[in-house]
Amino acid sequence: MTRPLSRAVLMGLLALVLAAVAVPARAEGNASLLDIQVQVESSGVARVTETLTFDGEVPEEITQRIAVRENILGDREHVYAVTDVQVEAGQPLTPEVEQGGDAVTVTVPTAGVSGPVSISYTVSGATFESPEGTQFRWRVLQGLSVSVSEVTGQVALPGLPTDFQCRSGAPDAANPGVCRFSAAGTDDNPVPVFGDGARGEGEMVELLVTVPAGVVEVTSVENRRWTLGGAFSVDPLPLGLALGVLVLGGLAIFLLHRRAGRDAAPGQPTRVAEFRPVAAGRSEFSVLAAVRPGQVGTVVDERVDPIDITASLIDLAVRGHLRIIELPRADEFARTDWKLVRRSDGDPSQLAGWEQRLLEALTPPEGRDGILVSEIGPTIAAHIADVQSALYDDVVRNGWFERRPDSTRNRWGTIGTVALVVAVVATGLLVALTTFGLLGLALLAVALGLVFVGQEMPARTTAGSSLLAGLDALRAELQTHPTEEMPPGRELHELSEVLPYTIVLGGRDRWIDAIVTADDDDQADSTDLAWYHGPDRWHLQHLPESLKNFISTTSGNLFAR
Repeated sequence: MTRPLSRAVLMGLLALVLAAVAVPARAEGNASLLDIQVQVESSGVARVTETLTFDGEVPEEITQRIAVRENILGDREHVYAVTDVQVEAGQPLTPEVEQGGDAVTVTVPTAGVSGPVSISYTVSGATFESPEGTQFRWRVLQGLSVSVSEVTGQVALPGLPTDFQCRSGAPDAANPGVCRFSAAGTDDNPVPVFGDGARGEGEMVELLVTVPAGVVEVTSVENRRWTLGGAFSVDPLPLGLALGVLVLGGLAIFLLHRRAGRDAAPGQPTRVAEFRPVAAGRSEFSVLAAVRPGQVGTVVDERVDPIDITASLIDLAVRGHLRIIELPRADEFARTDWKLVRRSDGDPSQLAGWEQRLLEALTPPEGRDGILVSEIGPTIAAHIADVQSALYDDVVRNGWFERRPDSTRNRWGTIGTVALVVAVVATGLLVALTTFGLLGLALLAVALGLVFVGQEMPARTTAGSSLLAGLDALRAELQTHPTEEMPPGRELHELSEVLPYTIVLGGRDRWIDAIVTADDDDQADSTDLAWYHGPDRWHLQHLPESLKNFISTTSGNLFAR
């Protein structure tokens, strides 16, 4: 009796297993049917209703991403408006609707839902003007988080369609496929109907329905999409504006410089110095106007440069107010240094105010007999700006400039900087928001031109232009006048007087070489020059290198910080 019972139990268990296998599994995340109903109003606004039917278990959440921007050729894009999103599943559900820049994302909480789920929304901007009339074009299925086994639907229109197409496939497909079924304008299907097979998660179905012009209003909106090429468009309007700004801006800068920054016309050239004949084949250097090397350099380039101050120091030494003493090196690898010592051989009444300030700045502390060039930086740092300012005031006081060149440069430099900042901001806005980037580049070019021209704005007066003409003539003479014509016995003194002017006007080397040539013995020349003393066994032949080092070292130390 037990054996048949055991066999019966086994057979019963097997039947239960087979029955369990035979029951179909409930698929989650797959809808058996998606029915789409589209109602296109004469205003061009369309109402889309999607109804999802699930044979199996409904997912706890359904999302749909509805694109509201569509790129077209170039830098243009179509923009759609998706509004009035509603969801029902036997009763209204409350979806989460996120309005993004590129898409509207609808999230539907469907936990516990067992019946069909309907998602509906209104779309505007999907009707376009076409050669055949007005076309409604919209992806009625897109961005759905579940796959569907079958798609069906129809489109209600104010009039009869003249053309109807249905396409489907991947959302980014270059050539989407044709729907399984679509028909319109027939006796059986007077309104467009369509159907398609299984569509995977995120795939699309797009409808293109054309009606006669005037039946449906055109609602398409086309915006500019930012691209680098589009921001710098070469279309006639932005290109023409950019060229116009360049031409007009350049002309304005030219006229501005011509009016405010051009030197006055010179009168008769002001002769600063000349080589005056004193005998046959002999001449001496004679200063005609009390224009010193520091003033010369400032008038020529409109700036008080380190070389102008250095040339002034040498000029003060030649005129008997200073002595430059080259010190012996501590060892062969040590730097050369010099001591500046005050002298009283010069006439104090001939000193300009800025020269007096320069001498006072270099006056050694009480109890010391001079100041080292290596100490000039810390010593004169607090005074150099004052000396520069006094020299700028001096060129205005002498009538060579109407206003201080540094103040003029600063004022126009500020104007140019403000213009450049405004141009940079304007260019950024034009590039980011418009197609007129070339106009921004034109504004930048004009602003940079103003910055550059602003440095050229100091203008010489008639007296200043006449002095500049005279300095040009003196420069030519310094470059060409024979250096061996100085009166015998006075060569070193005459050549020394020329030297400070050559430092700011040019021709320095040939006049230093002339001093070397004037040495007529083989004896050490450490004190032959009243204004420059060298160490023991120093010869005039060492002067070129000594002065070169002195000028470069002093110029650097004068403006050291």
